Amino acid sequence: MAEIRNRSKAPDRKANRRGAARLAAVQALYQMDIAGAGLNDIFAEYESHWIGSEVEGEQYLPAEAAFFRDIVSGVVRDQKKIDPVLDEALSRGWPLKRIEAILRAVLRAGAYELEHRKDIPARVVVSEYVDVAHAFVERDETGMVNAVLDQLARQYRSDELDQK
Repeated sequence: MAEIRNRSKAPDRKANRRGAARLAAVQALYQMDIAGAGLNDIFAEYESHWIGSEVEGEQYLPAEAAFFRDIVSGVVRDQKKIDPVLDEALSRGWPLKRIEAILRAVLRAGAYELEHRKDIPARVVVSEYVDVAHAFVERDETGMVNAVLDQLARQYRSDELDQK
């Protein structure tokens, strides 16, 4: 698992806290997918042990807890709607269930945010989830994340993207 560490001396800006929340959300969704962990258990574990805490001598970046909760609970609530949309966006013959669990988590979180968090520009959402994917997978796979989320951004927010 990639780590939510604050290695730089960058100030603790809202964008940094949201980036940390996205990374934590993807990790939590992955854990729920693989281990079958429940939503309340995930919230308790991440908020008490990982987000903004020191673990094994490393200080983890503070994350915006409400943003983390929104992404994780939103994906869980809307997964039956999100997965068919992702299946459609993926190349034919490569359904979501064949994608690595960590990439499923990245794509689900990105899809949720693109559809429901209109307060965040689509290009920012896509870029942030490509960055999250970089923490876990090779460059080729991050290109797939970029392509799928870009396609969803055009589907969910064509008016926003046409303005630029």
